[in-house]
Amino acid sequence: MRYEIILAPEAVHDLQRLSSRERSTVRDAIDRHLRYEPEKLSRSSIKQLREIDRPQYRLRIGDIRVFYDVSEDTVEILAVVPKSKASQWLDQFGGEL
Repeated sequence: MRYEIILAPEAVHDLQRLSSRERSTVRDAIDRHLRYEPEKLSRSSIKQLREIDRPQYRLRIGDIRVFYDVSEDTVEILAVVPKSKASQWLDQFGGEL
């Protein structure tokens, strides 16, 4: 099944702040990992986040972290942040159960 990928306005802003090389790498990884199997957990790339309601998942792309939610046929990308700011972003925007 092919998922529709939607970028939240904040995620669009986050992508614009990346260098063109990083942006290209992130877009390729999003398409490769999230287009068809966004819930397929991987030891190195996709992790389901626990003890928080939102975001549901994290995709690791080098030093970049992509936080996203999955619904029926949609992947909503909430944020694209550097690893160094991922914990801070989760503390501020992550919704607890």
